[in-house]
Amino acid sequence: MTDKTPQGRIAAFLETVHPYDTLPQDELARVASSFGRMVLEAGQQIYTAGAPLEGLYLVKSGAVEVVDPSGALVSLLGPRNTFGERGLMRDGTALTTARTAEPSVVLMLPADDFRRLIATRPAFERFFNRGRAIETRGPDLATRKVADLMARKPVTCGPTATVTEAARIMRDEHVSSLGVVDGGRFVGLLTTRDMTNKVLAEGRDPATPVHAVMTPDPLSLPPEALGSDVLHMMLERRIGHLPVVRDGALLGMVTQTDLTRFQAVSAAVLVRDVATADTLADMAATTARIPQLLMQLVGAHNAHEVVTRLITDIADAVTRRLLAMAEAELGPPPVPYLWLACGSQGRQEQTGVSDQDNCLFIDDAMAPGDMDYFQRLAHFVSDGLNAAGYYYCPGDMMATNPRWCQPVSVWRDYFAGWVNKPDPMAQMLSSVMFDLRPIGGQVSLFSDLQAETLDLAAKNSIFVAHMISNSLKHQPPLGLLRGFATIRSGEHRNHIDMKLNGVVPVVDLGRIYALRGKLTAVNTRARLLAAEEAGVISVSGARDLIEAYDLIADTRLRNQATLVQMRRKPDNFLAPADLSDFERSHLRDAFVVVRTMQSSASSRGAPG
Repeated sequence: MTDKTPQGRIAAFLETVHPYDTLPQDELARVASSFGRMVLEAGQQIYTAGAPLEGLYLVKSGAVEVVDPSGALVSLLGPRNTFGERGLMRDGTALTTARTAEPSVVLMLPADDFRRLIATRPAFERFFNRGRAIETRGPDLATRKVADLMARKPVTCGPTATVTEAARIMRDEHVSSLGVVDGGRFVGLLTTRDMTNKVLAEGRDPATPVHAVMTPDPLSLPPEALGSDVLHMMLERRIGHLPVVRDGALLGMVTQTDLTRFQAVSAAVLVRDVATADTLADMAATTARIPQLLMQLVGAHNAHEVVTRLITDIADAVTRRLLAMAEAELGPPPVPYLWLACGSQGRQEQTGVSDQDNCLFIDDAMAPGDMDYFQRLAHFVSDGLNAAGYYYCPGDMMATNPRWCQPVSVWRDYFAGWVNKPDPMAQMLSSVMFDLRPIGGQVSLFSDLQAETLDLAAKNSIFVAHMISNSLKHQPPLGLLRGFATIRSGEHRNHIDMKLNGVVPVVDLGRIYALRGKLTAVNTRARLLAAEEAGVISVSGARDLIEAYDLIADTRLRNQATLVQMRRKPDNFLAPADLSDFERSHLRDAFVVVRTMQSSASSRGAPG
């Protein structure tokens, strides 16, 4: 019989809300009896920013709007949406103001009961705690899933194919084994060893059907098995090919070559191979392994700042190798120079898809005729980067553009002009150039100029205000109805751009904090940490923003790694529908934090 008491109705409602749906029935009933029930009219205030929170709130019906301290709307919540958890997880003080947007029924779980659930129920701790433990372990073959070790889709033939036909398939596909499939069902395995031992050695007719020489019903593993299972089976049974099968269907093949390739792909190996490359082709072959490295680093649960740093290290090595190759071809430079990267490479935040953004600083001692050398050097390096997969910047922000290949004195005039006349173009250029990082050459050409420019910019309140205004052009993809504002049309319809609307808003905030504090860090996460230490941003604001950034950046990388595993090129577009309710909830909460910090920067004319 259905319990129609108030507590029974609340319990029935909680069974439809995560993470309450994970509670045993007796605990669910106990929690339901702890909830208070409020029937509210439209426009009633539930709590105000800065006030102590009585507990955790849950919308049962109606709608609740949440606004930041400046009055800007950050979320419109509907049934089954929770609010107030951020303040409770910190010091018990509300960070926002909540009021009803229409007649509503709101449930409230007292703070002590909420904290007890966090302490005793792992599902609650995982759901409400946005922090993460940073793991930095490298790729561990033994603990990886078999599905992660498959290098490609399986190559197959039918059981009636001749051994000659099978040999041609192996040759054309560059594989050492074939899965034999009959009517969609995996029935056998044919390897190059079978061809040698059972066909050539025994003098069989080339028209012999594959089923006569294949290994029928070979040993196999499911995709959920671990790398250790592969290793043990290969060693114990002395086999070099292991089919991956589920419900009779062949999903892939793991070979000894795959295991070797997995262990060989590391950032250090790729940097070494780039540094010793003799040709552009060798370099391009090395950088083509970056998507595999990305997949392995993400799969090993490395923090996003570790993954992007290691991938950027490869781009840095490619650039320095190209500079050396350019000097070998063109001769020594007439005067000292410095090659700098900006954009994601400058911030050490490159992912699986990157263009190139760079410029060239030249010593003021250069003679008029020296520019030809540096233009040729710029084209050599930029063309080489493009050949290695770092495609040309769509905005022509490259050293090949004469504007970005200049003596230091010209660069000094550039920065002074942008700061003193902050028009929209100056703001755009400043945003790019404040992320400069030396890659190869004489670093002293930039260090004094960086300190000088930071000091000049920080003192100009109009410039800072314009930078803040410019940064707000990139908004988190928040929809009013507890959803996401996705792309409405085109190839990426119903997707979120996790670069422009995901990480870029935080990158922009980090740049503003660095400007205000005259901080020399360029990496976004390092800027946030430095801003907190310097008092540019509050401790609580920094903690929330860093955790939000970590979640957004990690989600972006996981999506790219998934695309790589699906044999697709990584990009920045994520479909919220591909995420679980749990993941969508926390990703949206992270976007709300970013929007709140943007609003704070806008309302005060300064971040924090």
